[in-house]
Amino acid sequence: MESLNQINALTLVFVALLLFAIAYRFYGLFMANKVLRLNNKNTTPAVEFADGKDYVATNKNVLFGHHFAAIAAAGPLVGPVLAAQFGYLPGALWILIGCVLAGGVHDMVVLFASVRHKGESLASIASKEIGKTTGTVAGFAVLFILILTLAGLSLACINAMHEASWSLFTVLITMPIAVIMGLIMRYRRNSVTFASILGGVLLLIGIIGGHSLMQNEFLNNLFSWKIETISIAIPIYGFLASVLPVWLLLVPRDYLSTYLKIGTIIMLAVGVIIIHPTIEMPAITQFVNGGGPIVGGPVLPFIFIVIACGAISGFHVVIATGTTPKMIAQERQILFVGYGAMLVEGFVALMALIAACTLVPGDYFAINTPTGAYDAFIAAHPELQMVDLPHYSEVIGIDLAGRTGGAVSLAVGMAHIFNKIPFMDELLAYWYNFAIMFEAVFILTAIDAGTRVGRFFLQEMLGSVVPRFQDKNWIPGIIIASAVFTFSWGYLVFTGNISSIWPLFGISNQLLAACGLIVCTTMLIRMNRGKYALCSAIPGIFMAIITFWAGYVQVTTIYLPQEQYLLAILAITAMVLMAIIFVSAFRKWNELLKIKTLKVDYYQEEVKELVER
Repeated sequence: MESLNQINALTLVFVALLLFAIAYRFYGLFMANKVLRLNNKNTTPAVEFADGKDYVATNKNVLFGHHFAAIAAAGPLVGPVLAAQFGYLPGALWILIGCVLAGGVHDMVVLFASVRHKGESLASIASKEIGKTTGTVAGFAVLFILILTLAGLSLACINAMHEASWSLFTVLITMPIAVIMGLIMRYRRNSVTFASILGGVLLLIGIIGGHSLMQNEFLNNLFSWKIETISIAIPIYGFLASVLPVWLLLVPRDYLSTYLKIGTIIMLAVGVIIIHPTIEMPAITQFVNGGGPIVGGPVLPFIFIVIACGAISGFHVVIATGTTPKMIAQERQILFVGYGAMLVEGFVALMALIAACTLVPGDYFAINTPTGAYDAFIAAHPELQMVDLPHYSEVIGIDLAGRTGGAVSLAVGMAHIFNKIPFMDELLAYWYNFAIMFEAVFILTAIDAGTRVGRFFLQEMLGSVVPRFQDKNWIPGIIIASAVFTFSWGYLVFTGNISSIWPLFGISNQLLAACGLIVCTTMLIRMNRGKYALCSAIPGIFMAIITFWAGYVQVTTIYLPQEQYLLAILAITAMVLMAIIFVSAFRKWNELLKIKTLKVDYYQEEVKELVER
């Protein structure tokens, strides 16, 4: 344990890169060739149903950028930072193992299932593969979780951008830049490289120039928006991203944001390679059994809930059965887009964990412990006093203590990693503001894609009552569904009510991940994949068990003792909805496994049972 407590950050970076490269080369290809049997001869929905709006065959690199940007919201930043409370080892192990064997498999299998089902939602897939009742329950469960997710992410974005003029300016300029890129890629042949370079240059000019422009008092005041203003602006942006053609704003903006996201993480990784910082956080802390100031429960089962995105995340179901399957040009691109993007997100999560754990533990806890609870925490743990944080606060000009969440920890962690470079103190304020903007861009790319997918879900559900809504090209249906769905989460953002429901997101998100794996395992069993279906069945059942365990602990030891009855009811509701889906799926597994006579399906494959595409 002593050697583990003195590990160098470079070791973790090297292990992650090596493991992810091996996983992609061997396990990813195994999933593509043996489990899913991806075949480029099969026509994808993007080609078969091309409409120039939602179904658009997209360059695989651009699509990778969109998919990664959409799935990688605040989760891979915030989750690992919070999990550092337990020590660096539990989080690092779950990110590395979970990403390879659970998260990457989840994203590939769900994306494959949607591509084979005309790019439709998880609810539609469950309805066809298991039963209509199960599909209806899945639809309500996904909408419930998606509304909570988008509202919570929006509040995190608001907290990052309000009265932060430079960050807001940089985020805003990504939108016209994205429109320019979208028009170029749409109407000029073989222009992806040109549009990418132009977008990257304009973004770089905006980042650097924005910092200088905000020194002007008038411009600084112009872009220093209040919380109420941003609370209205974000849903408006989500609505526009939902109704405009996917190639015009959503995809190019997500692609553009990927430059910033991956570029920042590469920069941080290079800093680790150059500086060789030591991991200051112990491998295991005294809070593994619970009682910590950030996560109240024990490391088991809460490490699997706190770190969602970065290991496995149910929110990825929304993207992998929403925008992305409608833009896959060839089936074998599912490996690159699905598994590859998940591995990159895992690396982002690990870098966030490293940034937090290179801080002195006292500084880490001072940043991430709510201000009202800090005095009591220090009284109980006097050995965890602040060390460098007062200096950083003085240089940046902001009191950094009590600023919970991933952005500040990442910013201070980056500064800490680079603190051996001469004159770094002069750049501390720059890094802090850059990290705030960095997190906001992460979040907005999930909000725009999530809102568009929410519109797809709602149109499908309304279409069962009013058939006209099933027509994805019916403009009134698009506008009505987008407006209703955007208002549902936008209202929660504006009123702030979601702040009391946010703790439910972790449990709901991981239940949705288990749901995605279990529903799609049903499809693999039907497609006569035999023992290969275990690749998704095992992580699916594991996530179901671990999340029900965490939900039980959350309700019985936190919600009920604190008389938080509404949260308890909502948590139980989410678990009951998912239990209905799981039981229905397991019954279907039993039925399918008994079938011996095979049939030939639309794709000329032998299957146990034919279902509607």
